[in-house]
Amino acid sequence: MADSDEEVEKWINKADGDLRTAKYNLEGEMLDAAIFYSQQSAEKAFKALLIKKTSSFPWIHDLKKLAELVEAPDNIIELCSNVNPVYIISRYPNVDGEYSKEDAEEIIRFAEEVLEWIKEKLS
Repeated sequence: MADSDEEVEKWINKADGDLRTAKYNLEGEMLDAAIFYSQQSAEKAFKALLIKKTSSFPWIHDLKKLAELVEAPDNIIELCSNVNPVYIISRYPNVDGEYSKEDAEEIIRFAEEVLEWIKEKLS
């Protein structure tokens, strides 16, 4: 693995990019993409924090488990629990679940809060 700080920066930059992509897709009313990239932003940010703390991370997509691994506070774990389902719902047509534009906006806000909390921990 590359230098830890360099690796952390790569992951957090990807997390930032995914959040921008989520917002862009929201504006275009591509809600599946908006919620998917929101989840991806939070996931990559957690992995950046895990790299900083432990030099590695598990290859999982469960935000709640990732939050628990970094000992996130309850409010962050709760946000992750709300974002978690979109990883599957946004990707597979045979999984029940629909999101309105307002729901997608909320998911993006949750992911943004998680990202900001992680950035504070990284500084």
